[in-house]
Amino acid sequence: MWKTEYDIIIVGAGVVGATLAYALSCEQPHLRICLLERSLAEPDRIVGELLQPGGVRSLEKLGMKDAIDNLDSAPCKGYCVIDTREGRKVHIPYPNDARGAGFHYGRFIQALREKVRERARGEAGAGGVDMLEATVSELITREFEPHVVLGVRATRKVDGEDVKESFMAPLTVIADGCFSNFRTAVMGEENFVKPSVRSHFVGLVVRDAKLPYPNHGTVCLVQNHGPVLLYQIDNGNREGEEGRTGTRMLVDVSQPFPEDLKEHIATRVVQQLPEEMREPIINSLNDPDTRIRRMPNSFLPPAPQHPAVHNGRKEGVMLVGDSYNMRHPLTGGGMTVALHDVVILTRLLSKEAAKNKKNAFGDWTAMNEVLRKWYWERKALGSTINVLSVALYDLFGAEDENLEILRTGCFRYFERGGKCVSEPVSILSGMLESPFLLFYHFFCVAFYAIYIMFQQNDGRSFFGKVAKALSVFHTAVVVFVPLMWTEVRCWAPTALANVPNVLLFAIMLAGVAKVATWPTAGAAVEPLSV
Repeated sequence: MWKTEYDIIIVGAGVVGATLAYALSCEQPHLRICLLERSLAEPDRIVGELLQPGGVRSLEKLGMKDAIDNLDSAPCKGYCVIDTREGRKVHIPYPNDARGAGFHYGRFIQALREKVRERARGEAGAGGVDMLEATVSELITREFEPHVVLGVRATRKVDGEDVKESFMAPLTVIADGCFSNFRTAVMGEENFVKPSVRSHFVGLVVRDAKLPYPNHGTVCLVQNHGPVLLYQIDNGNREGEEGRTGTRMLVDVSQPFPEDLKEHIATRVVQQLPEEMREPIINSLNDPDTRIRRMPNSFLPPAPQHPAVHNGRKEGVMLVGDSYNMRHPLTGGGMTVALHDVVILTRLLSKEAAKNKKNAFGDWTAMNEVLRKWYWERKALGSTINVLSVALYDLFGAEDENLEILRTGCFRYFERGGKCVSEPVSILSGMLESPFLLFYHFFCVAFYAIYIMFQQNDGRSFFGKVAKALSVFHTAVVVFVPLMWTEVRCWAPTALANVPNVLLFAIMLAGVAKVATWPTAGAAVEPLSV
């Protein structure tokens, strides 16, 4: 069995692995970096196709923004939310002319890998990146000290033969994606958190789609169904696609899945969309070349990896990317969080490598401090997007009357414009890092929903509306607080039931004060032809 030694091993050459390898090599050219990927062929998936402005900013900081310049990518200028039940839509542009990007995931990954090849190692012993096609099977641990990881074992093809090889390094970074094989091995049985699957997105590419606002993500709220998301991923400038734009359509579907997904989408979903959007979607569904793909919508809250709050974890290894933390893809924030994580981790690891060039990452007293800093520095952006993604999905995929009231309140809140739009979309886009601002706007939505309910003549008495208002507020708390708890529990490890009731009372008082400032007249809205 061959054995090769490096300063750092990265498992997975996806968004996180490729960018981390490239950025570290640029910051510390002396580092010997090994990047292992099961297959270096272009991946074919329906994830990672929308990069928010915050992600573009992080890509620029990493020196890799040119990776999206030659992909036939489509700019994303904001969002449009359509309430198909009431025939209303609201325009939510990114503030300050910020721009995101939509593209085909496989093309983006190959562009990142091509950037990594620019940093390839020269002669043996030199710094740079070795990007190898190999399947990692297990972590190598020290004899009699199984908590210390020394590297990985992998199998790769050499002259057509399977060759087993050991790759050794003081630090192994696991970035093998949402279906990671190493979460339990790294975190341990007691600390392992299994990803929860909220639903599934069923995806297809619609050619020549007509969106209400070109180059905007479009979220359609349909009756008795989860949200429908559309965003452009190419401009039709590549060979074989000339003049025909491509738009990704994602339809939320719960289990058990319909036997015929195309028929389900055509009859249960498309007929509720605005009329001008239907024909291109039906044409794409009827095209025999159209592939219907599905993916799980998983949620995996981040857990600390430093020993101060995680006793018994392994040394010499860490999780990054979807192997470590996932959120609902409705907001398209996954790559934005991942790239932000890489920016922070690159800076921290580079400082550590500069201190000790002969044994970079070998001092695990210092490395545990790196893990601690990384965990806290990533939290402002990561926590905000994590919580927002699941909370929005719960509202947009409303399944009971209370959630319907909150969904209506959320839509009407966006219609108010001003900071009711600019600040939430700044959070969603990764341009504004503030869990507290998210907390503020979420409960503003909750109280505005209750305010609207009191304005409507729904047959309830005043006391009936008061009772319903309390029920709606309770639902809002049940949606938001447990999500936020998953992000803060490491420094507040008490049970959720022990959170002082005075906190909820304070939220209610703040809401009453806010409602008192709202006028009775609603904002003007744009009519929608449905």
